[in-house]
Amino acid sequence: MAGKFVFLTFAGCSSTKTRAWGAASSLKPLPIDWYTIQFNPDFSRALRRFPVSAPVAGMNTVSSSSSHRALELGRRVLEIEAQAVAALAGRLGETFGQAVDMILRCRGRVIVSGIGKSGHIARKFAATLASTGTPAYFVHAAEAAHGDLGMIAAEDIVIAISNSGAGAELLTIVPQVKRRGARLIAMTGNAGSPLAREADVHLDAGVSEEACPLNLVPTASTTAELALSDAVAVALLDARGFDIKDFARSHPGGNLGRRLLTHVRDVMRPCERTPVIASDALLIETLLVMTRGGMGMAVAQGNDGKPEGIFTDGDLRRALENGIDVRTTRLAGVITKNPRTIGPDALAVEAAEMMERLRISQLLVVNEAGALMGALNTHDLMQARVI
Repeated sequence: MAGKFVFLTFAGCSSTKTRAWGAASSLKPLPIDWYTIQFNPDFSRALRRFPVSAPVAGMNTVSSSSSHRALELGRRVLEIEAQAVAALAGRLGETFGQAVDMILRCRGRVIVSGIGKSGHIARKFAATLASTGTPAYFVHAAEAAHGDLGMIAAEDIVIAISNSGAGAELLTIVPQVKRRGARLIAMTGNAGSPLAREADVHLDAGVSEEACPLNLVPTASTTAELALSDAVAVALLDARGFDIKDFARSHPGGNLGRRLLTHVRDVMRPCERTPVIASDALLIETLLVMTRGGMGMAVAQGNDGKPEGIFTDGDLRRALENGIDVRTTRLAGVITKNPRTIGPDALAVEAAEMMERLRISQLLVVNEAGALMGALNTHDLMQARVI
């Protein structure tokens, strides 16, 4: 057979190579206790059909020395990358402020571009900018040279990210970007690179070494690019006065968006769905209204449309403990007067906080004149995913 030998030991039998080949060619799933394999293409396709069991003790297992090396290497990677980010702070200077000011004065959009691992950082940078008040999008450097340059206009700013600053894909589009009148900010690890020289502003994201033992895999360099791009984004949102409500408006699908964009009127039950009854009604009548309303309470309403009080399940239990006859007692004599209320334009999260603080389960919703508009309880807030 061509290539390397394949050795298999099947559970419950002492298989030879020949039997292993026979089993593999039949494609019958057999449990394999242990195998050391360097794939022959034909054999590997057969082996994919085999459910593999746990390795035999003492065979092909990770030694304690290997585990110790992995731990030490992991710590070393984190140390190198942390040092790379810390070094950026000492190098930030006028060019950082120039880049931020240029973006603030931009009348168009910010286009972030890159290739390879730096391209992934560029995509994240564009997403962060767009969600924090700076209109931005990502353009892949290779695609830009094949038509996507049409997305770039004279009022735009292009941010090109490249560790080497010499990538052919980015350098190919730089003349076209400048010809269109767009400004160029370069973020590279080499201040003397062609990309850095062509840029209107250069941001230095250089690192002394990669965290990879080979000093080849983009690790520390991409971490530095990510940190520096976050620094730019945060400086921009601060300069724009971007606040928590702005953030919520750009994240309506998130938990924060729901909490800050959902108002009481969005989750309350209107009057026609609120259990309301006249304050002079009998308590037995009130119980029927409470049951149909499904809110664990009834609102005692006066002739002027304003709520005079509230009668809850807790009030009912206390009334029964005191021996009150529900068939003869009037609601007005057992209600909780001056119930807690909230306006319809208040945030739903404010209603939740009020309920939690006062240890109540229902709130009445009233307008500025004090007239009843509806009610809500904790279940309504839970269904709206406010709590």
